[in-house]
Amino acid sequence: MTDRLGFGVDIGGSGMKAAIVDLVTGELASERIRIPTPKPATPPAMAAVAAELVRSHGWTASIGVGFPGIVRHGVMHSAANLDPSWVGVDADTVFTAACGVDVAMVNDADAAGLAEMRWGAGRDVDGVVLVLTFGTGIGSGLFVDGTLVPNTELGHLELDGRDAEVHAAASAREREGISWKQWAPRVERYLRHLEMLFSPDLFIVGGGASKSAEKWLPRLALETPIVPAAMANNAGIAGAALVARHAGI
Repeated sequence: MTDRLGFGVDIGGSGMKAAIVDLVTGELASERIRIPTPKPATPPAMAAVAAELVRSHGWTASIGVGFPGIVRHGVMHSAANLDPSWVGVDADTVFTAACGVDVAMVNDADAAGLAEMRWGAGRDVDGVVLVLTFGTGIGSGLFVDGTLVPNTELGHLELDGRDAEVHAAASAREREGISWKQWAPRVERYLRHLEMLFSPDLFIVGGGASKSAEKWLPRLALETPIVPAAMANNAGIAGAALVARHAGI
């Protein structure tokens, strides 16, 4: 392994993805391998998939793992789109034992945000930046002058009497079979709420829905500038690898 390479795992509600990352450019330095997230998504089942991803790349150094939930000192405090048995689990220990390498855990949207701020659409942007991922749920990464405020999980803000992501995640559009045009007002309603709370200088939107940004971003009327993520679905992997490097493991 060279000093410029790292390894990241990005866990989602539907798939677990991993690759070797060039930590100078943020680009993937290997094939990105995706394995469906096991059902049920329990700690032993998911740790086994992570170990398979590491073995498939022949990687033997430390790794970063982005997890869709609140991560504090390696311990999971939520797992809204996975199995509830994760809550209270020391994921650092579980993944380290399964993968045979040192592991640094991070919230998945925080990982994606770190990558966008270092290499992507947020590079050299000061002020308050919100990086949002629209996929199975809504992930959020909040940055103030480039510094991460971790574990915001703003997809779970209550909006109109329910978690915002229930109505505005990309999975809601697919589940209900509605068009991009019909879905866009839901996203606008959510983003206007975030504008009221945080007065951001920039929204960066990623996740699966960002691949079709031209179908819905132009329909949004906001005070805050909004741009698609530059790193697409590679952001979570790259950011997780970056966290492992900065963790010094």
